[in-house]
Formats: sequence, C-alpha cells, structure tokens
Amino acid sequence: MAKGSVLPWDTAALGAFREALLSWYARNRRDLPWRRTKDPYAILVAEVLLQQTRVAQALGYYARFLAAFPDFAALAAAPEEKVLGIWAGAGYYRRARQLHRLAQRVVREGLPRTYAGLLGLPGVGPYTAAAVASQAFGEPVAVVDGNVRRVLARLCAERAPRPRWLRETAQALLDPRDPGTWNQALMELGALVCRPRNPGCGGCPGAFLCRGRGEPHRYPRPRRRRPKTEEVVALVLVGPEGVHLERREGGPLAGLWGVPLAPGPDGLARLLARFGLAEARWVGTVRHAFSHRRWVVRVYAAAWPGAGGGARPVSALDRKILSLVGSQLLTN
Repeated sequence: MAKGSVLPWDTAALGAFREALLSWYARNRRDLPWRRTKDPYAILVAEVLLQQTRVAQALGYYARFLAAFPDFAALAAAPEEKVLGIWAGAGYYRRARQLHRLAQRVVREGLPRTYAGLLGLPGVGPYTAAAVASQAFGEPVAVVDGNVRRVLARLCAERAPRPRWLRETAQALLDPRDPGTWNQALMELGALVCRPRNPGCGGCPGAFLCRGRGEPHRYPRPRRRRPKTEEVVALVLVGPEGVHLERREGGPLAGLWGVPLAPGPDGLARLLARFGLAEARWVGTVRHAFSHRRWVVRVYAAAWPGAGGGARPVSALDRKILSLVGSQLLTN
C-alpha cells in the first residue's frame, strides 16, 4: 500500500482489481439507454430519475420524458404543469421542478462541463454532478451512491463508513482512464453482485482482495431509518362537472393538482368549514410512502356544486384516493 493511501491494497492488487472489474462489467452489464450516450442532458435526466426510482421503474419514465422533452431547450420552454404531467407516477416531484429550473438556467447561461460547475445547478448534488461530469465529459471524479457505499465498505471491512471516507476511498479507487465506465461498473457490481442480501461473493471480480468476504452482512452496519407516519384527511368533492382539484403550493406534492388535503386529526372539520359543508361520507383509508415519511390518509367524499378540476397533472397519491372513491373522472 502506498504511503498516505486510503486504500488497504498495494498498487499491483489495485491494478488487478481494476482490470477484473472492467472485464466483468463488459460481460455482465445491463443494456440501459443512458449507457449508450454521451449526451449530458440524457445522462442528467437518467441520474435525476435514478436518485429515488429503481432502474426497472425508471426505464419507462425515462423514455417518456425524453420523448416529450428531447433536450434542454424543449424542457425549458415547456410549462411546469406539462413537465409535472409527464413526470406523473415517478414520484418525488421536486426532482421534476428542479430539473425544469435547471433547463431554464442552462438555456440562459450554458451547461457547465465540470463537476464544480455542475454542482451550482438547481437540484444537482455531489452524486449527480459526478455522474454527469465523468460519463459525459470524462472528468476523473468518483460517484458515491448506495451501491458504491456498500461495495467499498465490504471491500475494506469498514463497519461505519463516513461520508469523507467514502469520497476519498472512491476517488482513490477510480480508474482515471475511463472514469465514466468505471463509475458505472462499480455501481453495477453493487446492484448485481454485492447486493444488500444474498451477495454473490463467488462471482465477484473483487473477491480476491475483499476484506469483508466471509461475513459480508457485517458491512456496512445497517442504518436505522424509521419513516415518520403522519395522519392526513382527503376530501373528494364530486360535482356535475367532475371532481374538484386544486393546485398544491407546498410539501412533497407541490406544483401538482389534487383533492383538498388537511393534516391532523381535525383535518376533516377544517376542510368542511373551508368549503361550507355540514358533513362528508367516510370512504376509507389510503396509505402512501414518501422518502422519509408515510401518510395515512382518511378519505371522505361529498357532493359539490362547484366546478371540476379538468385535465390536470395529479400525483400517484391522488390516483389512489380517486380509485378508492370509485371516480371515473381521473384525467392525466
């Protein structure tokens, strides 16, 4: 091991691992559309989707989004409501709103071509900036996602990898000859072989130097996350022109349209008072998970003399609510 290196192996072992991993990746990688391009826009859209969406789910949304908005200019020129409508179903809509603002800035100011420059764009953090910089522009900067974190922790037998250690270790391990391919290979290793459960250690190209081999489940130590559960009330107002929808201004569903919601055990009383109603019919309960919270939604319905919502982009939560009510008026 070189003096001062954060890696626990010597230069020869590091070189052998790089060659083994890249060879394994060439044989086993999944054929994903964002791996067939150097277009920074297409790569950026994919990475934003993949932040909180599994690959299998992201494929359809990725194709639909690029078909509607093939480049920064098309996305920047679109109304936010249309962007959210195309994104609908992918969840975590803040990503779509930030991507929209990012495109508008790029059209005005141009796209940065470095990791540091990309970090200044709306909604772009260290992972996304590194992914785009390395894959589109060949900058030798390492990515660190959940898969990479797990691979590095097991390779180095690190129980509690800290962010700084992860950044330094990933950067030291990076193959500078083709950083974009290397980053994809290391993430693919975590996705296909070095899995959280039932890791395939026998087929791992890094097994010969892995310090965690034999007890991979010890590394890294599980992070305890208990999503907060919140009680919310939904009031579905059904009128002659359809269901009343309103644009949400805050929270995880900001920018989308949906049925009126109110948090807390007194939510129904506040909604009834707001719309001048005496009562509403109990329909049932819907459960919906966000990244770090869970909603238990008590759903009520009432007749409504006002106007319907028209064709609006609605969230997956509202689709569940309207399905529960039995409405046939849901539009995309």
